[in-house]
This record gives sequence, C-alpha cells and structure tokens, in this order.
Amino acid sequence: MTDNRQQRLVVRVGRNSLSFSTTNGSEVIYEPYPMNASISVAANLREALRTVALLGAPYGQVLVMVDTPVLMVPALLFVEEEADTLYRHTFTVEEQTVVMHTVLPDLNAVALFPVLKDLRGVITDHFRQVTFSAAVTPVWRHLYRRSFTGQRQKLYAYFHDQRMEVFAYAQGRFKFCNSFVAQNADDALFYLLSVWKQLAMAAEHDELFFVGDFAERDALMERVQMFVKRVFLINPSGEFNRAAVTQIAGIPYDLITLYMKGR
Repeated sequence: MTDNRQQRLVVRVGRNSLSFSTTNGSEVIYEPYPMNASISVAANLREALRTVALLGAPYGQVLVMVDTPVLMVPALLFVEEEADTLYRHTFTVEEQTVVMHTVLPDLNAVALFPVLKDLRGVITDHFRQVTFSAAVTPVWRHLYRRSFTGQRQKLYAYFHDQRMEVFAYAQGRFKFCNSFVAQNADDALFYLLSVWKQLAMAAEHDELFFVGDFAERDALMERVQMFVKRVFLINPSGEFNRAAVTQIAGIPYDLITLYMKGR
C-alpha cells in the first residue's frame, strides 16, 4: 500500500453514521463503521481507533466531514470572533460544542457548523493536521459549477442521512440554502414546492435536480412532476463517467464528489 504519511484520511461523521476512507493510488478505500447507538459518537470513534485497521497507519492529513446543521453567512459579513454567538442565536445546540466554519470563496459565503467538543478532542488527540468541514461542502461546490450549463434557473435537492439539502445559485453566490427533515415523500414535496414558490421559479421552464439516496425517490419524482415539468435525477455513475468510486455500495454522494472533484 502507498505510504500513508503522504495520504489523506477522510472521517465522515453523519447524524447516525460514521465512516473512514482514503486512497490507494487511484482506488478509493471506503469503510463504514457500525455505530453503537447506546454510546456517544466520540466513544464510537475511540472504539474504531482501537479496532479499525485503516486507522492504524500514520496519515499526513485528516479531513473530518461533519453533518450537523449549517448556518450560511455572506463572506463580507463574516467575523470569526462573532461566529459562536451568531450560531447559538440561530440554532439550539448542546453546551459542549464548538462552532467551526468552512470558507466557500467561490460562493462568497462561510458555512458555520457545530462539533461536539469530546469528538473534536478524540480526533485532535489522535491525529495531526486535522481539518473540519461541513459534510455537504463538496456537493455545494460541484453543483455550483454545474449550474452554469444552460440558461434556466436550477434548484437542487441533495438527500442524505434522512435529510434534504435544498439550494440554488445566482450571480456567484447562494440564492437559497436550507436543510429539511425529509423522511417521506409528502414532507419532501411540501418543502420543495414551498422553496420553488418562494424563489418564483417557472413550472414550465426551470429545472429541479435530485441527487443522493432517498427511499421514496421514485414516488417523490412522480408527484413533483405534477407541478414541475423539468425534473432530473443526477446519477453518480453517469455524472462521473462510471468512475470506480461511484460503484462503492453505500458511499454518500458528498464523498464521491470529494474524491472526484477534490477539496
């Protein structure tokens, strides 16, 4: 295997999931970890560090992708010293958290998100050169570049971890960005049509794109097409020319995008 000291380890912390991945040449090695729901995420990670062989090697860099609620702040208004106060005024979060941020220079925005202090402590005690990022960041960046194709307005819905990220772009920045709990097609339809109406998008001409895993996706697409004519599914295999990483069972689209598009 390649010298891991030159490799990057990616730790993805979902709301109810934990996974580890890295590369060996052009191959992506992806290892989901079976979470023990009776203990904390930090305790799960401690156990994983003890038992998962992939984590035993020294890595030059570690990227931690965290799926927690995000507050988007325009870059011009972002003040790092005020980030914690701003986030806690917007969301109810556990006291033992630290508010971190991901800078999105291409989108003129900064994403604020919380990380549990014990989880951060386990990671920073074990690894050097650790970077934390909002999990959906690679998707935002990739679909922003993709949004330049064609003249129609585009709305994106990314499904993961029983949630739906809905976002749109205009004039080099987010036009809309929010996250919704979407455990069934009815809920997802309500939120999508509400956003579509709020953005004054045209039912006949503008476009809605679905990406990610959602158990009721086919039913949702059928219902949405009663109101929106141009509805599309982004298939990772087709999107990335049947790259090997797209064939890995259970790998989230944000990880696929990270490995295909970087950052």
